[in-house]
Amino acid sequence: MSSNYTPFTPQRQSPMPLLFAGAAFALAAYLVLDRTGVFEPSPLATARIVTPRGELAPFEQSFVEIFQKAGASVAHISTSSLIRTYSGVTEQQGSGSGFVWDKAGTIVTNHHVVNGAREVLVTVAGHNYLADVLNSSPSHDLAILKLRGHAANLQPMTIGSSAELQVGQTTIAIGNPFGFDQTMTTGIVSALNRTLKSKEGNMMRGLIQVDAAINPGNSGGPLLDSAGRLIGVTTAIYSPNGANTGLGFAVPVDVVNLIVPRLISGKPTTALLGVRTDFERMTLEPSLGFRSGAIVTEVVDGYGARAAGLRPFKIAEDHSIREYGDVIVAIDGQPVRSFSELPRVLSSRNSGDVVKVTAIRGLPENPVQITLHIELRTEDEPIGAGM
Repeated sequence: MSSNYTPFTPQRQSPMPLLFAGAAFALAAYLVLDRTGVFEPSPLATARIVTPRGELAPFEQSFVEIFQKAGASVAHISTSSLIRTYSGVTEQQGSGSGFVWDKAGTIVTNHHVVNGAREVLVTVAGHNYLADVLNSSPSHDLAILKLRGHAANLQPMTIGSSAELQVGQTTIAIGNPFGFDQTMTTGIVSALNRTLKSKEGNMMRGLIQVDAAINPGNSGGPLLDSAGRLIGVTTAIYSPNGANTGLGFAVPVDVVNLIVPRLISGKPTTALLGVRTDFERMTLEPSLGFRSGAIVTEVVDGYGARAAGLRPFKIAEDHSIREYGDVIVAIDGQPVRSFSELPRVLSSRNSGDVVKVTAIRGLPENPVQITLHIELRTEDEPIGAGM
């Protein structure tokens, strides 16, 4: 008898539900533990290992060396002045910068830093000195101080040249902005031959414009090039709020190197034409066709103006014009609007230079423009209120 019996084979159950259940349990456990912070790293209670830096970049090393060398020549200048207010006379404190000019204790700074100062204190190379204001030139915003007592081991600032400066060169300013000692900032030469009116109203020409951060207290401090040489003396900033806006200005070192020796020796700081005026308020009548120009009332013997044939005005006692002379309207192409502008126009000239003077002759009937070539000169003694 045949049989069709087939043995029963049980089906194997799929493991996937168990795997899913296990994964869900693991995820739930992780989330619970994560909330407790068990997986967060513990705070490191020991000092971190220092990563070696390696050598400074060449330009960084250069800046460090410049600061270390030039910093010893930079001076912090503090002043005390008496000023008159509505309530009476009060003392005013001021602050600025300067630098060592020579080993005899001469310090160079701005005229406006020490103008009217009753007492001047100079800190340089870690030593404090009282100082005297020996001389100044408001038209150049430069002044020289003499340290009192024995000033030993002074390091004069290294002098460079401003004639070869180019826009884009690196500039380094060291000073005491807002009274913070020995502060160095860097930038570039933004422009050359800028003109700016000083606090005293003098028109300063030929200035170096820089974008290095310059603030109140930097005035009188050195402006250096990337070789650490002096290329200018910080003199002003252009700012509506009195703080740095990236527009700083400096007196070129070529002017400084010309004017400072004259200040030390007591010579005039400007080469002279050899002219005077004794009626500063006299103005040209508009009907003459010229509203501005330098009216000369005296041509001094022994100077270039006399040799070139410049003719002076002759003024009567009642201030009327007795005889018309030449009206100087330009020097080397720079306009001259009044006698008081002659120092500004001649400020960068040297003794022996020959300037082209443009003048009007023949007023009032037949005015003509003439050109005179006048040699400048300086003397050990000034010629009075003249140029």
